[in-house]
Amino acid sequence: MEKDLSAKTIVITGGSSGIGAAAARHLRRQGAQVVITGRSDQTRKLAEAIGCDYFLVDFTRFTEVRSFARSLLGKYPRIDLLVNNVGGIIADRRLTEDGHETTLQVNHLSGFLLTLLLQERLEASKAIVINTSSVANTMGRIDFEDLENKKHYKSMAAYGAAKLMNILHAMEISRRFKGVWAASFHPGVVETGFAREGSGLIRWFYEGVLGRYFMISPEKGADTLLWLINTQPGKDWQDGEYYYKRRPGRRNPQVSPEVAARLWEASERLIGSGKQ
Repeated sequence: MEKDLSAKTIVITGGSSGIGAAAARHLRRQGAQVVITGRSDQTRKLAEAIGCDYFLVDFTRFTEVRSFARSLLGKYPRIDLLVNNVGGIIADRRLTEDGHETTLQVNHLSGFLLTLLLQERLEASKAIVINTSSVANTMGRIDFEDLENKKHYKSMAAYGAAKLMNILHAMEISRRFKGVWAASFHPGVVETGFAREGSGLIRWFYEGVLGRYFMISPEKGADTLLWLINTQPGKDWQDGEYYYKRRPGRRNPQVSPEVAARLWEASERLIGSGKQ
């Protein structure tokens, strides 16, 4: 029997489609107050259909992330769960208006900024933070001399590095935030639109007929996320761990407390005035 979540406020970024939307629907059926973000009118339509709150937020813009954080702090006395779910593969290297490489900002820096801006509220709520990572983390490498991917940009390498950052971010949240639990997970190869800005080959796989034979539904992809939400941290899953199919997943060799701490400090420098 699943939990009654009627007393919980759950924020899901990138919640208008894919596993975010599947999770939002399920959590609303459990009674949770759900807040989703997206970039299109699809966000409003889903929110109206399931009876949840929504905000239009573009994670390529720190100003919108900061505005979203202010809105959350002003409207919700508690935030029990934050799901950092925004992500995507970007075919070509390009910069955001904040001057950062887009893959890095969308998949890591904006979620990092949002979590940091909500720190006090998350700590007061004894919250859980869950980052959507990927098995692609095993193909990534964090080069602290080139976090902005200026050298030989390759979309999958940049994406893999960002998904590795999601795991390290969750690890370090569990160490730095008082009373907050954190985890990351791989949803599986899910039939979603996250590759719509990827290269032709990536789009061909995810949007073509062949790819559908290898992909799972968003509902199945949300399973580990919902398991993390509905179970007990410290008993059913461990703080700072990375999961796939409800079990610890295969992690990149770079995953370590030392690299996590270094990434946190580097990320703080990169967001700069974004903290304000």
